[in-house]
Amino acid sequence: MMIKQYQVIGLALALLLSPMAMAQKHTKQQTAHARPASKPVPRALDVDPIKTELTADGQPNLASAKAMIVRQSTGETLYAKNANAPTPIASLTKLMTAMVVLDAGLPMDDVIRINDADIDTLKGTGSRLRLGTELSRRELLEIALVASENRAASALGRSYPGGADAFIRAMNTKAKLLGMMDTRFADATGLNTGNISTAEDLVKLVNAAYQYHDIRAVSTLATSDVPVRGLRDPLHYMNTNALVRKGEWVIGLSKTGYIKEAGRCLVMQAEISGEPLIIVLLDSQGKNSRLGDAQRIRKWLEQGNLLTAGLAKPRLHLSEFNSQH
Repeated sequence: MMIKQYQVIGLALALLLSPMAMAQKHTKQQTAHARPASKPVPRALDVDPIKTELTADGQPNLASAKAMIVRQSTGETLYAKNANAPTPIASLTKLMTAMVVLDAGLPMDDVIRINDADIDTLKGTGSRLRLGTELSRRELLEIALVASENRAASALGRSYPGGADAFIRAMNTKAKLLGMMDTRFADATGLNTGNISTAEDLVKLVNAAYQYHDIRAVSTLATSDVPVRGLRDPLHYMNTNALVRKGEWVIGLSKTGYIKEAGRCLVMQAEISGEPLIIVLLDSQGKNSRLGDAQRIRKWLEQGNLLTAGLAKPRLHLSEFNSQH
């Protein structure tokens, strides 16, 4: 008898609470429809902080702390911002690494094994190249330029005749030959903050690297697939420069760089309004700022400033470097 009483009471409570539950459910559904799903708020370092395209004097308003734009055919400076200020250059270093490797005429099919010496003990960065991975010098060069693979660059320097120390000496000798008097190299990767240069010197570096067919071809690949022994699928790498990946620019050479001390860096040889230019952007703190700066430069020059920007500005006489390899 007691059980039946409890059943009756339970049924009564269920009938009483049912309309209330339905009302609450209906309210929640209305609220869900009324409030759009919130989007994740980007971190400060992920955004491009520049809000105005031009400065008060009509120059491009850039987030990069140091920058330079040069007409490649004449060496004419179209824009300069702190162009002589020395700064760490991070993985822009790998352009010099590539030139020194190619200058040496080493067999590009030689197989090089990744070992303990290639582990990053300076910044603690990781790598998809496991210890013991064997790749050809050509493959290492490709992923060092496309994806800025640090272990690949380290292996290239380490396998140079005389080892890493001889490679660094060759890098610094090459810099002097190119007239890069404010530039010093301390390693092949750019992880070492002792790799120092200026925007003006890097214009010379980009112009010299552009004379190498292999560097032009590889640095402008949108992606790279590298087969690795022991792995079923090849390692898939994407170019670290989103402008190359999107294919909306005419880019003849590209390299990005980043460590905390250097900020976000980007160098390119690119055509704007049919004119070959060298663009150097250094020390930008926002993740997307260097790309935003490139777009601001392009817009500024396409609006007619390409013809007048370089008037009465110095020339770097880049042509004298074009034959030096």
